[in-house]
Amino acid sequence: MTDTAEAGAIRPAAVAAALGRIEGGPVELLHLGSIAEDRGATELKHIGYGAPALVRYRAGGREKRAVLHTMAPNWFGHDRRSDRAALVLLAADTYADLPRHTRVLDVGAVDARGELVSLAGDGELWLLTEYAEGAMYARDLRALETTGRATPRDVDRARALAEYLVALHRAPHGGPPELYHRAVRDLVGSGEGIFGIADSYPAGGPVSFERLAAIERRCVDYRWRLRGREARLRRTHGDFHPYNILFREGADFTLLDASRGGVGEPADDLAALTINYVFGAVVYPQAWAEGLAPVWTAFWTAYLEGSGDREVLEVIPPFFAWRALVVASPVWYPSLTPACRDALLGFAEETLEAGGFDPAAWRPTAAPASAT
Repeated sequence: MTDTAEAGAIRPAAVAAALGRIEGGPVELLHLGSIAEDRGATELKHIGYGAPALVRYRAGGREKRAVLHTMAPNWFGHDRRSDRAALVLLAADTYADLPRHTRVLDVGAVDARGELVSLAGDGELWLLTEYAEGAMYARDLRALETTGRATPRDVDRARALAEYLVALHRAPHGGPPELYHRAVRDLVGSGEGIFGIADSYPAGGPVSFERLAAIERRCVDYRWRLRGREARLRRTHGDFHPYNILFREGADFTLLDASRGGVGEPADDLAALTINYVFGAVVYPQAWAEGLAPVWTAFWTAYLEGSGDREVLEVIPPFFAWRALVVASPVWYPSLTPACRDALLGFAEETLEAGGFDPAAWRPTAAPASAT
């Protein structure tokens, strides 16, 4: 029996055990190694998405063969473990639907001991996390919109959030430039990004496809303006919005649901939070002067002074466009008035057109209207 690098940390005995589960009886593993020679290959692609290994074994008095596929990280959207898990599960769910295709015998994960853990026949995946006390920061914003007056606690909390991001974003990540490219590509092209959110807008709805297409085109152009800024790669939360921030007493808080791999462009986190101040100011402009404006100013002042990162204001327009598409969405916020929806998309368009953003100069322009 031959063990090769293609099998990675998987133990041969684990492969035999997995085959035993499939066969329903004892299995003798005869060979575990490269599949290239078996295929008669003399030349292979320089880049591949995995490293398949040939498995030869004996079960029930017969010699059989199978192919063990593992996934390798690369910059084609497979750099995260979750990406590779998605590819494996997609294969398990679709191979049987194609005529003349090889069938999937099992699907699973490799544990820390090199054992093969089967997921065959399972439904959706699950995640168990610890419980955190606190109230969503969104509740604070709803109060600000209602009262129109910021308290010292509101200002302190905005400053605390900014200081958290300053610390999170301070050190360069040190990863390859492809991680930055991935973050920007996901911003524009992923199902949760600009393309995916735009696709959720219904035909014949309150926003024309022509307007959405124009925003998309500007964001695609902006994607290439960000090429060359790979040194900006930092740790990020990835979904730093008021429903993922739980405050307790004072400015003590805990975060939920980090997304997008925890690495990317700092502007992502800034836009995710501050678009909510824009949303409140557009829908409730009367709450701006003494309510949202002091919080907005406290956040931006603390972040820009603490980080020294003025370049983020040049980078943030497409991130604002993405978040504006979310809060203007008739799916997420169906009861927004046409004027408010127009103002939110107008904010995205104006910021993209300007090629930068000045938080000190921004003011809401929409008239009061009912929100959700």
